[in-house]
Order: sequence, then C-alpha cells, then structure tokens
Amino acid sequence: MLGHYFALPTNPGEQFFMFCTLSAWLITKAGRPFEQPQEYDDPNAVISNVLSELRSFGRPVDFPPSKLKTGCGEQVCYVLDCLAEEALKHTGFSWKRPAYPTEEPEEEEITEDDAELTLDKLEEDVAEEESDNEENYIDLNVLKAQTYRSNMNDTAKQEEILQSTTDAAEWNLEVERVLPQLKVTVRTDNKDWRIHVDQMHQHKDGIDSSLKETRGYLDKLHNEISRTLEKINSREKYINNQLEHLVQEYRSAQALLSEAKEKYQEGSGGVTERVRVLSEITEALEKVKQETEEKGSSMTDGAPLVKIKQALTKLRQETIQMDIQIGVMEHTLLQSKLKEKSNMTRDMHATVIPEATVGAY
Repeated sequence: MLGHYFALPTNPGEQFFMFCTLSAWLITKAGRPFEQPQEYDDPNAVISNVLSELRSFGRPVDFPPSKLKTGCGEQVCYVLDCLAEEALKHTGFSWKRPAYPTEEPEEEEITEDDAELTLDKLEEDVAEEESDNEENYIDLNVLKAQTYRSNMNDTAKQEEILQSTTDAAEWNLEVERVLPQLKVTVRTDNKDWRIHVDQMHQHKDGIDSSLKETRGYLDKLHNEISRTLEKINSREKYINNQLEHLVQEYRSAQALLSEAKEKYQEGSGGVTERVRVLSEITEALEKVKQETEEKGSSMTDGAPLVKIKQALTKLRQETIQMDIQIGVMEHTLLQSKLKEKSNMTRDMHATVIPEATVGAY
C-alpha cells in the first residue's frame, strides 16, 4: 500500500473497505474490542461505530460522517492518524534517537580512453623534458667527441650481423604494464553543468519528436471536430428554415386559444353572478312565504286570506315566469358556448397542417 493511498481518490469502494479494516485493526491494537467489518456490512453503521470509538478516546469529531464514505480525504487521514497514535500509546511504543549511518567517501569512477592522454600527464611529460634539457647541456668539444664515437660504433654495428636479444613474453608484460598509463582518465561529476546541458538537449529532442507525432493526431482531431460542427450548424439552419412557418402557425393558435379561454372565463363569471342573484331571490321568496303563513295562521278574516292566496298565486306565477326566463337565459348561454366551441374547433382544424405537406417534410 502506498503512503498516499488514503489521500487521493482511486477506487472508492476498495478504499472505504481498507479504511474500515485498518480502523478496526488499530482500535483492537489500542485495547478496545472491535468486530472486524465485512465487505457487505452497512457503511453507516461501521462509520458510526468507528467514530464512537474515536470519541471514547477523547478525540474531537467536527465533521459529518458522510465525509468518510469516500474512503479518502482529510477526514479519513485524521481518523487513521488518531487511531494510530492511540494504538502506539497502548503498546508502549516510544521513538528512539535516530542513528545516522556513517557516510563513506565514494570512489570516483574513471573512464579510460585509449585515444588520448590526460592533461596532467602531458604537463608532467613536458616538465620532465624541460628538466632533461637543462641537465644535458655540455660543451661543444665533448659533443663532438661523443658524435665521433657514436658514428664509429654505428659503422661497427652495421658491419656486424643484427640479432634481437629481447624476450617476447617480457615485451608483452612491459606493454601491459605501460598501457594503463597511456589511457585517458575522465573524471565524471554528476553535478557538472555539462551533463545537465546534455540531458536537457536529450529531453528537448525527445519532446520535439513526440510533439511531431502528437501534433499530427491533434490536427486530424481538430479537422474532424470542425467538420462535425459545420455539419451540425448547417443541419440546424435547415431545420429552422423548414419549421419556421409551422412555428408561426403554432404561435397564432396559442394566441387564439388564450383569447378563447379569456372569453370562457368571462362567460363563466356572468353565469355565476346570475346564479347568485337567483339564490338571493329564492331566499327572499321563502321569507315572504314564511311571513304569509304566519299572518294567515294568526288572522281569521277570510278576505285577507283570499287576498293572500291571490298574492301567493301571483307570486307562484311570477316564480314560474322567472324560472322560464332563467331557463331561456341558460339555453341562450349554452347555445353561445356551443357556438364558441364550434368556432374554436373549426379554427383549430383550419390550422392543422395538410397531410401532403407533412408527408413531403
């Protein structure tokens, strides 16, 4: 498990299960009995048990339990850190002083090259030659004598038979012994700026090569997206042009429908008002009937009774006439509603698109 496993979201289900398992193990290590959670347990119950144990340790919990369901984040790391501290306290763990290892000087690697000599070696050779030249200054006479003797020896050697007295094995050993001194030693340093410059050039070349390949894919993707957007825009314009007259017809039908609704509401308001007036008249008539009956029962004179009966008969006739007028008014109102409905239906049918036009579209 990586050190930042609970810091970043990777797999919420797996991280939450690992968090619950690790929390249960730390609580057990801290000396508290805690049942090991299973994969199919209720997450809310497991989180509630873990937080209750954390509060029992005296740790504050100032965040909602839903923050722990993701299995990662600041709250998860806080809970694990607190439980780990309590587990270390219970086991008696104590930090010791750090023991630093002794650093040994690293031996510098020497890369050898047979082609060239080192600058130090060249300087040493030049210094030796200068010292030899200083030591070999002699007089002219001595030089002449040496030259004469050398010439005489050369002539004598030329007359003799030349034969090598050197052993081949010794010669090879001498060559192997001298060969390392003829090789170039280059001291490499990782902190040298030249190495960093070379690395920068290598990375730049890698980026350039990757950019060339990636740029081709990106240009191809850009061209495809541009063509798709152009197709979408052209198709949208075509659809808008084809449906423009239908949209206008729909808007006009909506306006007519709103006007018809307003007229219907006005007619309904008039009927309601007439019904209210009729109810008031009926109530007044009932009152008159009650008063008439009361007076008829209290009076014994026949003439007033006859008049009252005549008045009642007249009232009944007027009531019948009123009922007839109300019926006529209701019939007229019903006819006007039916006429408005038929007109509305005819207007709606007139706005329907012909079948031939719909098929062509």
